[in-house]
Amino acid sequence: MKKIEKQKIEELYSAILLIKNENEAQRFFRDLLTEPELIEFGNRWKAARMLADKKIYIEIEKETGLSSRTIARVAKWLRQGRDGYNLIINRLNKVNHHNSFPPVKELS
Repeated sequence: MKKIEKQKIEELYSAILLIKNENEAQRFFRDLLTEPELIEFGNRWKAARMLADKKIYIEIEKETGLSSRTIARVAKWLRQGRDGYNLIINRLNKVNHHNSFPPVKELS
């Protein structure tokens, strides 16, 4: 990755770390991303959680609308990535005491 590209991404990470609550996250990500991008990221995140819960691809496809190819890519990162999915899934499980992930509020 080019140095200038890496710097842009690092600045984005730094900006994300400044988000203090869900309302701020909704506002920031809605300004940063288009609605289809938000939906796509939400579906990938849902797929990662479902894969972690040992759900089958067909069930994930029905729930998210993702292709089996995208689900396979998410599964690969869940197993062989930098452990980012697992890190956050485990933190959420601790916070939610192994309850299901809370529903996301509607964007305004």
